[in-house]
Amino acid sequence: ARNPCSNLILNVSSHRLFLLDGFGDLGALRSVLFLPFFFHFVVSLSATSLLLLVVVSNQSLHSPMYLLMASMAAVDLSLPLFFVPDMLLNFLLGRRSISLIGCLLQMHLLHFLGALQSTLLVWMALDRYFAICTPLSYHQQMAPRRFSRFVVPLVLRNAVMVSLLVGLTGMLRFCGNVIQHCFCEHMALVELSCGPTSTNSLLGLLALAFIPVTNFLLIFASYVLIFGSVPRSGRAGVRALHTCVTHLLVMLVSLAVVLVAFLSYRIRTSLPVSCRVFFSSMYLLLPSCFNPIIYGVRTKEIRQHILKTLRPGTLEIFPV
Repeated sequence: ARNPCSNLILNVSSHRLFLLDGFGDLGALRSVLFLPFFFHFVVSLSATSLLLLVVVSNQSLHSPMYLLMASMAAVDLSLPLFFVPDMLLNFLLGRRSISLIGCLLQMHLLHFLGALQSTLLVWMALDRYFAICTPLSYHQQMAPRRFSRFVVPLVLRNAVMVSLLVGLTGMLRFCGNVIQHCFCEHMALVELSCGPTSTNSLLGLLALAFIPVTNFLLIFASYVLIFGSVPRSGRAGVRALHTCVTHLLVMLVSLAVVLVAFLSYRIRTSLPVSCRVFFSSMYLLLPSCFNPIIYGVRTKEIRQHILKTLRPGTLEIFPV
């Protein structure tokens, strides 16, 4: 006997326009979310812009470690710009529609930049490994041409995995057009599909394994070697270890948020939809807000330059 549901699926035209309905179950209280998210957005942009300005404008901070921090700040600065303004307009004015092409483009940018955040932590861990474990060859290892052998493969991995994830999602047929999210998150869009989504779910698991989990293992291995060599590195190693603690704090915060965001979609619980959307949004917003704050507080040189930049009467921000 022919499955009657198959006829229904064949007769449904796939939706090309979607409505972003994150926190929709809050009703009239939804507009109140504009204030906390706007405050978070302003803090994120201000902190990342200040950190980026301080590193770029001071020649003394143009070492590989600080340039990697500036790269992280640049990613942290650009990531919220791709979804927070639309989300704020959604809260305030009810502007919720997005096309399928726009949704897939936003998804690709958000997931690629999110993967790049995690990958930058790997490069920072490698920087500290070379600085502590092989200090005599540090500048040779961190030269752009030699360090590119660690950069290019990981960037290509991120681009291939995210492109496959988004491309496969774009091939689905969608029976619904209301996305229970504030932006185009992968699983939030996949849930609207009419047909089977096991391949999408499997690819999502592979992306999780190949990007954040692999990055975590690489970082963990680097710090095992670093902590083992610190007693032999003397005072310089102890000073470098102080920076490692900063990186560990960022890594733990990022990993915790990623796992909560991932498990909220894969494990079906009584967790309200709004809580799931909140944790998934924090996966993108929290690192952008707290990374520069953690670096500014924990890294002595950056903290000193930030205080000098913010001190009234300080005019010589840019060196001649």
